[in-house]
Amino acid sequence: MLDKRWWDIAVVAGSASIAMAIAFGLGPGGAAERAVAYAAITAFALAYFLIARPALGTASTVRFATFLTITAVILAIGTASTEFLATLQVLAYPLAWVLGDTRRRGVIGSAVIALAVMVGYTFGGGFSIGAFVAGVTTAGFSFAFATAFGLWISGIAEYGEERARLLDELTAAQAEVRALSHERGASEERERLARDIHDTLAQSLAGLVILAERAGRQSREGAADAATATLATVEQVARDALDEARALVARTAAVPDEAALGAAIERLAERFRAQSGAAIDVSVDATAEALDRDRQVVLLRCAQEGLSNVARHAQATLATVAVRVADGAATLEITDDGRGFDPAASGTGFGIDGMGDRVALAGGTFEVDSAPGAGTTVRVRLPLSSGAVAGAVAGSAPADEARTEVTP
Repeated sequence: MLDKRWWDIAVVAGSASIAMAIAFGLGPGGAAERAVAYAAITAFALAYFLIARPALGTASTVRFATFLTITAVILAIGTASTEFLATLQVLAYPLAWVLGDTRRRGVIGSAVIALAVMVGYTFGGGFSIGAFVAGVTTAGFSFAFATAFGLWISGIAEYGEERARLLDELTAAQAEVRALSHERGASEERERLARDIHDTLAQSLAGLVILAERAGRQSREGAADAATATLATVEQVARDALDEARALVARTAAVPDEAALGAAIERLAERFRAQSGAAIDVSVDATAEALDRDRQVVLLRCAQEGLSNVARHAQATLATVAVRVADGAATLEITDDGRGFDPAASGTGFGIDGMGDRVALAGGTFEVDSAPGAGTTVRVRLPLSSGAVAGAVAGSAPADEARTEVTP
């Protein structure tokens, strides 16, 4: 609407068309009248290029008033010379609305142009009643049409501007959401890595400390063979820790794509036996091997954390780990015959919170049953119908349920 090139074409083509129509006899017949008409057309074109065109899109009050005044004089004189020159209204009305920049100015500009045409008709007709009626009729219809059309176009323009503003706001909001999502994703990734490090490297290092203390004690007691065996276990645990570190660096889980959950839990059991000397029974349903990779990771991490707690806190002589799939859910159950604890008096720590969080994020439930002297049972249940979450790390157990010993 404010493209100057299109207005240039419209004004030049419109002015040339009116001039050609006069030249072909559609306008005044006298030479003097034709000269006045040509002069009026030329003056209007000059007024556009010198005054109106530079003001397009700038909302200049001075240029609007100046152009409107000159156009009104041109229309009054031209229409008085020949009524055919009233066709300049076709160009004058749209320019008044564009230069006016507001509805109020558009209506005022239209009224001035209509008044100029009426004056021209009346003056050209010798101030007769017929000329006055013709002027009022022509100017009235032109003013009504121009005002209605101008208000309609203005409404469309305002609607477009509002949509553009809302689009800009939406774009800015989307950019902000993307930035916040990126920050949240980075935070969640850092938290996931922290929990994975705790569940893998931290547990392995804790086991190495226990084994190293045992080897030192055996060496001081003169049990060379036992110390040697313990050192061999230290070496194996260290190698496992190295593999876990490489897996973390490579952003891979401890459970490979193929079915290997049972083998992975069995390796955990072997480490538990080496660290605690207690017996452990492992049973994994064949159907559990078909679980998706993400659920296998959740179950394996929970088994790792649970056995670590048993080894360091429970003073158990027997522990069992069972994984089964039934009733639309995969269930992990870790039971020990250790000293147990009072859930109400137990504190919390990163290990137990991490286990509960990981299960909750995967859409499962986390339960712990324990009592002093009665051992501890940890249950993890993952529904098969919910979407698995890779590296699940959020959530918590219900407040009224008992909690297991906490890994520092």
